[in-house]
Parts: sequence; C-alpha cells; structure tokens
Amino acid sequence: MKIAIVGKEADTLNYVRYVQSVGAMPLVTLNPETAAACDALLLPGGGDVTPAFFGETNHGSRNIDTELDILQLQSLDMAVRARQPVLGICKGFQIINVKFGGTLIQDLDPERTALHGWEEGDRYHPSAIPRGSWLRGLYGETTVVNSAHHQALERLGEDLEVSQRCPLDNCVEALAHRTLPILGVQWHPERIDEKRSGTNGGKVLAYFAALAQG
Repeated sequence: MKIAIVGKEADTLNYVRYVQSVGAMPLVTLNPETAAACDALLLPGGGDVTPAFFGETNHGSRNIDTELDILQLQSLDMAVRARQPVLGICKGFQIINVKFGGTLIQDLDPERTALHGWEEGDRYHPSAIPRGSWLRGLYGETTVVNSAHHQALERLGEDLEVSQRCPLDNCVEALAHRTLPILGVQWHPERIDEKRSGTNGGKVLAYFAALAQG
C-alpha cells in the first residue's frame, strides 16, 4: 500500500517513519496528481493555513506557505472526488476543516496556547472521546494526547463531526467526515511519547491503513 504525504521532504521525516511503521510505502510529493495515484493521502503538520482560504485577513497566523497550502488543498479536493482515504495531522487536520468551509482561531489566548504548546514543544493533556467516534474503539472514553499548536478549529466545516475534544478548554482534537473516508487529528500521533502519555500513536495509522485497504 502506498500513502502519499503532500509536503516537503525535509519537513516530513517523522511522517515517513510513521507510515513505514505499519508496513506501508510513503511517497513524499508536491504533485497532486501523483498523490491521487496512491492508495491514501496523509496531510502532515506544518505552519499555519493562509487565512484568505477561510475568508479572513492575517491576524495572528505564522509560518505561512501559500503555495504549499494550494497543493495540499488541490490534493484533498482530488481525494474527495475519488473517495480516497485521507488522514490530516495538526495543520493537515486544519486544512481539512478549511476545505469543507470551516474556520480557524488564528491565535489562541496565552492560557490556551500554554495548554496546547507551540514554541515550547509538545504539551500533554487529557482528551475526551465521544460515543460513535472512530477513536473510541482505539482508546476508550479518554486518553492523553500531545499537541503543539497556537491555532484551533472555530467553525466546523460542512459534513464534519467532532471525534475528540480537550475537556480543559473544549478545543477540538479530532474530526471525521460523515460520509467520506476522511479523518483528522489536531495532536501528533506520529511522535507521541507512549511512556509519558500511555497513548500508542500507531493505533491511529493502523486504523487509517485498514481503512485504505478496504
């Protein structure tokens, strides 16, 4: 099974290792057509999404790469039309929300940023998983996750549903599309410390790989 990672090689090493961990073949590409020819699509973490793509001016977004955003959105659009399985992580999770008409909080207040991490690196905090979530069978009602972000989902995109939240501030930590094989997590399963958190991040990818295999 081949999983496309739409990003730059220097920025996606963790994701390459993550895909390899389930025996799949990673293909890092910036070509949406190449990505569409793979069995599944992974949208990795990175900088912030260009605010214009969700109808706003910049008031707190950082490390923007509009060209990359366009390529990731094009790849996601092709995946939607082909019903190709998609997994978004951190920025990729936010790209999914924007693609379906959702918006982002561009800069969390200092207290919430401290909770979720950013320049300080990963922060660990509890999360709650509702009944019916694709994560419920993997982790139960609650699990500890790692995060490093200063933005969060604001308005949820059309046909998306919340799959996980942080109970400390209600931040959305995971989502799924109601009818398409599209999943996203705000946290970082590709690098979570299982000894510290008790959470095995490989379960997310194993679930996604099984979805891609049908």
